[in-house]
Amino acid sequence: MPRTPNTQLTLLLEAAGWSPAPFTAALRDVAAEQGLTLNVHLTTVRRWLEGAQPRPPLPALILECLSRRLGRCLTAHEAGLTRAPAQLVDPAWEADPLRKLLHLTHAELDPHRRALLGAGVLTATALALPPHGEGPAASGGQKYPGRRTVADDVGQLQAMAQVFATSADQHGGRHVRAGLAAYLAHEVIPLLHRPPPTRVHQGLRSATARLALLLGSMCADSGHHAPARHYHQIAARLAADADDPTILAIALRTIATHAHGLGDHTPAVLNLAERADQYARHAPPAVRAYTHIQLAVLNAHHNRHAAMAALARAERLHAQADAEPGPFSSYPAGALHFQRAQVLATLREPTNALTALTTSLRLRTETERLPAALTRARLAETHLRLGHLEPALAHWAAFLDAYPTLHSARAGQRVTAAVQYLRPHQRRADVADLLERITQVVGPLR
Repeated sequence: MPRTPNTQLTLLLEAAGWSPAPFTAALRDVAAEQGLTLNVHLTTVRRWLEGAQPRPPLPALILECLSRRLGRCLTAHEAGLTRAPAQLVDPAWEADPLRKLLHLTHAELDPHRRALLGAGVLTATALALPPHGEGPAASGGQKYPGRRTVADDVGQLQAMAQVFATSADQHGGRHVRAGLAAYLAHEVIPLLHRPPPTRVHQGLRSATARLALLLGSMCADSGHHAPARHYHQIAARLAADADDPTILAIALRTIATHAHGLGDHTPAVLNLAERADQYARHAPPAVRAYTHIQLAVLNAHHNRHAAMAALARAERLHAQADAEPGPFSSYPAGALHFQRAQVLATLREPTNALTALTTSLRLRTETERLPAALTRARLAETHLRLGHLEPALAHWAAFLDAYPTLHSARAGQRVTAAVQYLRPHQRRADVADLLERITQVVGPLR
């Protein structure tokens, strides 16, 4: 079949002032930021211009290159990189958040579309925000028949957020992700399209932002980072639309945390954490501690003094916080010390990081099974780096006790890391026994 030339991509390259050679170089640079090595040459780019469709993750990388160069967020349709009749999700901030949420949650419930959602690459342009103080456009879309929404509906959504958050903390996000997506698609979105009083409408949007944040974190915990990014961005838009700076601060902090977890420590991510902290300036102390500790984590990659100052400030704020329960009103002490350990590890203070992780594990509650297990894994890794093999084995053994009840890609990553740490010591009988147990619990790992 003869190919149809991709005139859209050709025009975008012309607008960017790029011939195939500099475009290829820029593409390789963006791939390197993601830890990818591309086998892309001038002939490859020419084939794309002639109409060949690049395979994932190349479309996302191409869009990232061109978006950076042109200073705006491009879609796959604009660049001629998809033959689908309509884009699954519009990544632009300006897109209607409820429409995006509806498409995403329905895709979550369709195994084929859910696989497509998980195929993306997290890119820096997705972190772009509108100018400070610029409000989002009002959402339109489908109207649902039924009674008017009332204040009790907001309370119900907040109660369900607690249920889903507790379940994810106990067993990981993967096993409750579809349930939360179905709840959003079939219960929450219809509420938002019924005529409510203005104040109730704002409360509904704010409560929906909380649920979208939870779903995004469940996707990240499942290893599906592209949909996680979309849900987090939707939450930020809904919080801004609801005039809720506290939830907006939490959403921006979550986006920065997600990017950091994927290895992005750039000034752009630090700037996002700073924006989160600005929005949290009038929030309760627990939320301010939550945003400030992320400033410490990110500053540790850039400025030691700033990192330690932010860490001290976060700890003072946490000491002032009330013990109000709830996933968006409290910040567990175990989480604070876990991130303290992250700061200290980045600053190359492994002994102090070990102390912080030990404190974090001690402070974990019974409902924090997944965080406690991940803390144990980090403790084992830190002990081994310091040459403490026996305590490392003890923590890994306890981690494996919890592992079968966890449905989490993060837990799986820590198992893979354990094998890598232990293989140099596999001639020891106790290490060989633990490696054999890992094989029995998880299956063979490379």
